[in-house]
Amino acid sequence: MKELHLISTGSQPIETFVHISSLVHSYVDYIHVREKHRAAKEIGMIVEKLLEASVPAQKIVINDRVDVAVVYGVGGVQLAYHSLSAKQIKERFPFLRVGQSVHTFAEAKQAENEGADYVIFGHIYETNCKEGIKPRGLTSLQELACSVHIPVVAIGGITPMHVRDVLTAGATGIAVMSTVYYADHPLSTVQLYRQQMGEDTWTF
Repeated sequence: MKELHLISTGSQPIETFVHISSLVHSYVDYIHVREKHRAAKEIGMIVEKLLEASVPAQKIVINDRVDVAVVYGVGGVQLAYHSLSAKQIKERFPFLRVGQSVHTFAEAKQAENEGADYVIFGHIYETNCKEGIKPRGLTSLQELACSVHIPVVAIGGITPMHVRDVLTAGATGIAVMSTVYYADHPLSTVQLYRQQMGEDTWTF
């Protein structure tokens, strides 16, 4: 089954992020709390609000803050280049699902060797989040997916119309931010992503 990851934009009010997440969580595999500017206590408050809004704990992924992920018993943690290593986390918290954000083949191999469960690779297409930076494209995605044995989740400018090309290139899932969280109709947008992933009857 292909995974659909939603990632917070870091620029929306908490209430908006939580509300949209509560509407769409049944159709996604993971919801990432990626709020780089917030302290651990604030991130914990966001997790509490998501749980209150009936978002399952196992679907919540915390960016970088392993402490928050462990305290709240959520599904996993997403690591950046400045984070603790996947190896360190897996040794101490083997129950956590650990993802690593990567931008090169070498970083992906290192993440695999250190025990990461999956990598997020991008950006694949042009996106406002990476304005002025050349996208890595489908060829790089295909080459990276062939170079590692762990799942590769693609990110960056992926609209519903891109989904099938991205999956054909070897991605085992996709991650999206603004195309859902800033959509006029977030629920129908997520449902369209699922349809394009070949999963028209997604239910929990």
